[in-house]
Amino acid sequence: MSKLLQIWKTKDLRNKILIIALLLVATRILANIPIPGIELSNLRTLLNSNQLFGLFNIFSGGGLSNFSVTMLGVGPYITASIIMQLLTIIIPKLGELQKEGGEAGRAKINQYTRLMTVPLTAIQAYGTIILLTRTGGSTVLANFSGFQWFVTLLAIVAGTMVLMWLGEVITEYKIGNGISLIIFAGIVAQLPVAVQQGYVNLTTSSGSLSGTSLVTAVGFLAVAVVVIGGIVAITEAQRNIPVSYAKRVRGNKLYGGVNTHLPLRVNQAGVIPIIFAISILLFPGLIANFFSASKTAQIAAAAKAINDFFQNQTYYGIMYFLLVVAFTYFYTAIVFNPDEISENIQKQGGFVPGLRPGRQTAEFLYKVLNRITLAGAIFLGLIAVLPYIIQSFTKTQTLTLGGTSILIVVAVVIEVMKQVEAQMVMRDYENF
Repeated sequence: MSKLLQIWKTKDLRNKILIIALLLVATRILANIPIPGIELSNLRTLLNSNQLFGLFNIFSGGGLSNFSVTMLGVGPYITASIIMQLLTIIIPKLGELQKEGGEAGRAKINQYTRLMTVPLTAIQAYGTIILLTRTGGSTVLANFSGFQWFVTLLAIVAGTMVLMWLGEVITEYKIGNGISLIIFAGIVAQLPVAVQQGYVNLTTSSGSLSGTSLVTAVGFLAVAVVVIGGIVAITEAQRNIPVSYAKRVRGNKLYGGVNTHLPLRVNQAGVIPIIFAISILLFPGLIANFFSASKTAQIAAAAKAINDFFQNQTYYGIMYFLLVVAFTYFYTAIVFNPDEISENIQKQGGFVPGLRPGRQTAEFLYKVLNRITLAGAIFLGLIAVLPYIIQSFTKTQTLTLGGTSILIVVAVVIEVMKQVEAQMVMRDYENF
């Protein structure tokens, strides 16, 4: 409480927090501006019964369930960012621009990402609407005319670009990442509705909780606390690699002679592997839905077999877990390059005690990274299949823990707390 009072008394920090709060309120207003031409009650029923659309709805902050101008949320911008990260590895010129271009190079990469977001938003909006039409039929979407398509796609592109701009504005205040905070606000905004629905489902006809329902609710809360504690522990966990810098003489001055460490986080990939895995895993089932009504008997039978396979919760959970583990290793390899880290340490005159600079250090980093990534990958896999584990034990779908949502919320809260604390320490240092 004293820390909160101290933050509130710091005028510029208080103003930053209030401005960010107002900007997040603006994103929630945008998420409730609907586009005409859809039956919202039927759409929400479809979203509750489809896991892929449910995931999209989470990242859009409920914008998809409202069929709003921000129905895609910041998803296209995140996709564009991931594509640009991959392109910087594939295309040498982009990689050099990011590494050696400095602030101007990073600004150029950001500009390319923004430009890529526009066509990605239009394509994803068109595909999502077509998918909703084919999955939900005429009960969800009416037939759009050419002009309605143009207006709808234009509104969705504009809504996504406004969200992207708001995210960048929030980031400039240096209290958390703007895109992450927008997703965080969307998840938190849906909590009251989720709690209300859970309470209604648990109550009896007289409006009171039965003994079994009360035990279920208490058990659910206990599991939630344990899961949140585990997420905090894994998110903060890291392996510190000792690094020493040799003393160097320049002129009449002596430099170096510092002992520090290189932190290797257990969860380097964040929530990205879960997003990749669920998109890949649900794609075959969605394609099979398109061919389930085929006039060719063999195609229809194959589509039905694929649907039956992916509807089996056991098979689905096992494949989901394995894909998350695989994508965790894949994404970690993209964001952390031991060869590059080893080269940078060597250029700065540093070394890991007991190891030769260069190749031997890189091999050691590879070995350590693979071991700690295994723990992070298994953790992310368990978080991803957490709802299925709870359902198998409780034999009920009344209450389920959305592991992905909890992971995002906890990670964002930790990041914001660290940045606020860093700004408070900086102010204390300046006053001193």
